[in-house]
Amino acid sequence: MSEPLPALPPDIDVDAITRVLDGRWRHVRVAARELLRDPLMTPRIGQTMVEHRARVKEQLSAIALTDIPKYLFPKEVGGLGDTGGAVSGFEMQAHADLSLLVKSGVQWGLFGGTIRNLGNNDHHERYLADVMSLRLMGCFAMTETGHGSDVQSIGTTATYDAAAEEFVIHTPDEQSTKNYIGNAACDGQAAVVFAQLHVGDDSHGVHALVVPIRDGAGNPMTGVTIGDDGLKAGLNGVDNGRLSFNQVRVPRSALLDRFGAVSAEGVYSSPIDNANRRFFTMLGTLVQGRISIAGAAVSATKNALTIAVRYGNRRRQFKAPDSDTEIAVLDYLAHQRALLPALASTYAFSFAQAELVAELNDVPRDDDEARRRLETFAAGLKAASTWHASATIQTCREACGGAGYLAENQLVGLRADLDVFTTFEGDNTVLFQLVAKTLLTSYQAEFGELDTLGTVRLVAEQLAEIVIERSGARGLIQRLVDAVPNRSADETDLLDREHQLALLGWRENHVLEGLARRMRKGFESDKEPFDVFNDAQDHLLMAARAHIEARVLEAFDAAIATVDDPAVAALLSRVCDLHALATIERDRAWFLEHNRLTPARSKAVTSAVNELCQNLRPYAELLVDAFGIPDELIIAPIAAR
Repeated sequence: MSEPLPALPPDIDVDAITRVLDGRWRHVRVAARELLRDPLMTPRIGQTMVEHRARVKEQLSAIALTDIPKYLFPKEVGGLGDTGGAVSGFEMQAHADLSLLVKSGVQWGLFGGTIRNLGNNDHHERYLADVMSLRLMGCFAMTETGHGSDVQSIGTTATYDAAAEEFVIHTPDEQSTKNYIGNAACDGQAAVVFAQLHVGDDSHGVHALVVPIRDGAGNPMTGVTIGDDGLKAGLNGVDNGRLSFNQVRVPRSALLDRFGAVSAEGVYSSPIDNANRRFFTMLGTLVQGRISIAGAAVSATKNALTIAVRYGNRRRQFKAPDSDTEIAVLDYLAHQRALLPALASTYAFSFAQAELVAELNDVPRDDDEARRRLETFAAGLKAASTWHASATIQTCREACGGAGYLAENQLVGLRADLDVFTTFEGDNTVLFQLVAKTLLTSYQAEFGELDTLGTVRLVAEQLAEIVIERSGARGLIQRLVDAVPNRSADETDLLDREHQLALLGWRENHVLEGLARRMRKGFESDKEPFDVFNDAQDHLLMAARAHIEARVLEAFDAAIATVDDPAVAALLSRVCDLHALATIERDRAWFLEHNRLTPARSKAVTSAVNELCQNLRPYAELLVDAFGIPDELIIAPIAAR
């Protein structure tokens, strides 16, 4: 950037930014903020595990009296039937206590959501009103000691006894124990148990059944063994535990049979004949959990940034030459470099999350192609946003020095609670591989056996179609020029949004094409399929990351286009520039290797990031205030107003 950045408007309405961030379900977020201001929701430091569990249950009971849990469930059972509202309300709970968020997610999102998505109308009528009100507290019993991500290989069995019209639930060995199960140790009365379904001599794969685990007095049911996972690194307000079953019998009606039913006589039927497709369809209905975790991670990141930015504005260190005044640490470029690109990317993830939630809400259940796109976006965004959250919270802790290490300042608690987000609701590395495999499937369907040149031409045409929709002829010309692989475009303004989008879009397509060629070569050399995928895992992960980073930037750009307030749009556009260029800078070695940046251009990207940080520094606190986190939840003394 040779020209200095134009000045931003001096007066920007923080509430106007909050309204943009709140988006389509603002009414839910506003109501949630009022609830979270209640003293019951105020974070407490230094609770014992027993105290923390009791407080979280009390908080959950207060939420049960509001509309927040009702959004998820059908109107026929007393719900509000608004999935987007449900996820938005859930995300807000992360500002209070991540243990509350997880327990809420287990109860309503996983336990209740599975009954809603995999059960029939009888299941809905029998269970869901009680799930909403907490009259029935439940668990989501999928993960086993020996199997986490590989759900298809779980060991728990559900064998049909036609004479008794019952299923027999059994844990055959220690590795098949259901483990890390929220609500199991103390509060769960029933569990949705995922098990291998056996009918007669046939196995029909993994299905889910509702299994009582405690009687009315709170004691384990006959044949059910319950253990307590005890103290964890974080989230100690959640009563994670272990469940095992010794020939536990449940009625035939316990099977959640939307995708697989068993008649009284023992005849299995399913609307989906292919067992693999049936399995992935069942898991696909649970995508809401993954989306909710992504949003919760963004909310937790906002808490950490609010604390660190406010502290950076107030904490002073070292005097300027010829001055008696010490300098605010946020005035140092290194400190800006630590926090402000992370702040910009948090805005980007927030807008990407809003786009994902809207897709979840709007995509018809019977649109298989749209559902696959949703599941791919959800898997990738969950991985990317939780990794971003984990890294950003650690950065915020370091940015606050010794003060950040004190429990009272909330950051170490956030870091401990958030840590597991990268591995639950799907291990992030596995999710990125899932994204890449889906992209490869789509690539093969679209490009078939085209040679490299033909593929590049089609990619360029695809880019052209995207740009025509987005920005008209001027953007089309720029995007097509940028699609040429060996052009560095030194003369293009780094703040040209179409150029930023084109650079990330070109990387996404180039990496995917390279991955397809690499894997095709592996298959042609008669390697085993496992070896082909295993040898290309680095490339698979890169393809997924490139895809999600392109989508996140597109979501930020699309959100800015909806803003009516010119001052807010100008500020958000500057924040978007910082996110885009910081993303490019992190991967500038790749862009250099592939002739997308010259050395001089690479240095210019770094200079531009520096200038954007300094330009946005006066707005840093306004940008975190716009997150709209109730002051009652930011109890850190270093962040006091």
